[in-house]
Amino acid sequence: MTKEQKNEVIEVLKGKFSQYSNFYIADTEALTVEQVGNLRRACFDKNVEMKVAKNTLIKKALESLDSERYAGVYDALHKVTALMFSDNPKEPALIISSFRKGSNATKPELKAAFINGDVYTGDNSLAALTKIKTKNELIGEVIGLLQSPAKRVLAALLHHHEKQAAGAAGE
Repeated sequence: MTKEQKNEVIEVLKGKFSQYSNFYIADTEALTVEQVGNLRRACFDKNVEMKVAKNTLIKKALESLDSERYAGVYDALHKVTALMFSDNPKEPALIISSFRKGSNATKPELKAAFINGDVYTGDNSLAALTKIKTKNELIGEVIGLLQSPAKRVLAALLHHHEKQAAGAAGE
């Protein structure tokens, strides 16, 4: 790979890291070409961008953007690395989990995840990452909680009104 090609890869990666506030670093070393293709398709179907790049180029791209912000992921940059970029913080975790279940394997293995500025390291973080709530899920929960007391008040008022109406009809 020429210096010019390396610089192109770094620029593409910088663009992706700037575009997405969530990315996963996975080890795909033991996967066959067919399995990697299936993983790419699963990512594509869920609007997750998957890129494979050399660890040194990934590190240079991250360092050129903000070396301190991404410092927690540098230790994960070893072996074969696949990057998964997503607007949804838990989608890559769900893809990895379902892919492993479907192929009855332990790969791809999660090396690290960068979610809205927080770093999660190690494959043992995968289960927790599949449970992360998306922004829309959180908004839905808050709306549900806000509606709940109002529904109870309306139900009580309606019940009280019906009791009064029934009492008046019985007189």
